[in-house]
Amino acid sequence: MDEEAITIKLTRDQAFVLSDWLHQVMFRSDDLEGIVYDRAVWSPIHTISGSLDKSLSEIFMHDYGPRLEAAKDRLRTHLYGEDDQGNNGESW
Repeated sequence: MDEEAITIKLTRDQAFVLSDWLHQVMFRSDDLEGIVYDRAVWSPIHTISGSLDKSLSEIFMHDYGPRLEAAKDRLRTHLYGEDDQGNNGESW
């Protein structure tokens, strides 16, 4: 492919939460095919996931879980305000 690259900027919290979600979808649930029907979309998904994995030291830290939850809380607060009513009580 000889195309111009596109740059997407995310905050560290956004990147961390997205990386975790992609990992859940791609590797833990084995349901990428059930979520993304067009296999052509898998290529950019794998590229994004790999780029995030290379950029985030948090994914290798012993306190991954608490760091992830803190990042999610900050993102929810940013989107919905202090009382997080935007996700119906569900975890991402």
